[in-house]
Amino acid sequence: MKEIKVVKQIMEWNDDVSDKIKELTASKNVCIINVMGSPGAGKTSLITRLIEELSKEYKIGVIEGDITDTIDAVKIDELGIPVVQLQTDGACHIEAMSIEHILPMFNLDELDIIFVENIGNLVCPAEFNIGENFRIAILSVPEGDDKVAKYPLMFSTSDFLVMHKYDMKEYFDFDDKRVEKDTLDRNPKAKIFRVSSKTGDGLSEFVEAVKDKVSMRS
Repeated sequence: MKEIKVVKQIMEWNDDVSDKIKELTASKNVCIINVMGSPGAGKTSLITRLIEELSKEYKIGVIEGDITDTIDAVKIDELGIPVVQLQTDGACHIEAMSIEHILPMFNLDELDIIFVENIGNLVCPAEFNIGENFRIAILSVPEGDDKVAKYPLMFSTSDFLVMHKYDMKEYFDFDDKRVEKDTLDRNPKAKIFRVSSKTGDGLSEFVEAVKDKVSMRS
């Protein structure tokens, strides 16, 4: 039987670029954090709260990924944080090459952390490494408690899961224990947090966990 050659060009190419990014940021001692979640999950609001707390100790930059517009980038800019808007013009995820092209727009010698707000999507972003040191997956209470079972890759590849907008739990039929079990069944090392950016509940514990992870750069 003739052997059929199989070429995985796209993913292998993306991983090669991702490795180059990791080498560069390691040499500059910069930590890249990939923040993923659905549209409306509260990615920008959580990043904003993290900036408020972490900027007391770290110098921070942000890459804002959106299909179009600069709404979220403007919010970050108003905080006085270096930000670059990445518009994908319809693509449902960010790839490593885009990050590679953007990094020279920052002075990496003056940064400790770069947050990347990925495109609002529970599927595609999880498939692509972008040179990040670690991943944060956000699942908001209004989205429902079945999302880990429906979109397992997002949650099985993330270091942290934040159940966000937790102050709204009383208004929704949301079983946080199910979310926790579904996540840990697929990703036993995941750290899970219940956070409300609006009220600040659960935020301090999450901030400390992020600090610990940044210090390890892994």
